This record gives sequence, C-alpha cells and structure tokens, in this order.
Amino acid sequence: MEKINFKRYGLYLVRWQLSTPILAAVLYVLSMLDRFTATVIANLIGGLIFFWVDKFIFTSEMLTAQWEVKDEVYCVDCGKKARGYRLVKAKGYDRSKDTKPQFRCEECSSKKTEELRKRGIEI
Repeated sequence: MEKINFKRYGLYLVRWQLSTPILAAVLYVLSMLDRFTATVIANLIGGLIFFWVDKFIFTSEMLTAQWEVKDEVYCVDCGKKARGYRLVKAKGYDRSKDTKPQFRCEECSSKKTEELRKRGIEI
C-alpha cells in the first residue's frame, strides 16, 4: 500500500471544502434551469477549475522531497559502484547548491534517510 502524503492529502481536503461555495454560487446563478441541468453545468465548471488545482496538489515538487539519481556512482559511504541517490531538497534540508554532491547506493541511502528523519527532516 502506498504511503499517504499527509501534506498533499490535507491540501486536497481544503480544496474539496473550497469547491462547495463555488459550486453553490454557480447553482444559485443557474437556478432558473432545472436542477439536473444546473448540477451538470456546475460540475463541469468545477471540473474546469479544480482539475488544475488537483494537478498542482498531486504533482507539485514543492510538496515533496526532491532526489537526484545517477546510474553509476561510487557510494560515498561504502565505496560500492552502484546506482546512486542523493536527497537534494526537503523541508528543512537544501543541498541544491552543493558543489560536491554525495551519492549513496540504495542501502546506504536508506540508512542516511532514516538518520535525517530522526533529525526532524521531512522526507
């Protein structure tokens, strides 16, 4: 099962609540139509608006940790030649301007990730 990203989920719930007054206003304006037609039009308008909001919520890199991956590197911790990973940016952590980035193999990267989590870095 996929791990829930509570930041994204929370934003989605807020977005969901914001759709209520917008759709209610559209229904009010369209009250001269029958209920079914007004509801269909209101949902189409909501879809046109909230598709873009949802796309941002579920794909934005601003809401997630950013990683860099290279196919062949020497792990900075164990020296093994392998696929390399490095955390570039997360809340409370920014190595985007690092002139000598440190890549780790998958095993060492997992250990480093746990260390960072223990230090309070959200990954």
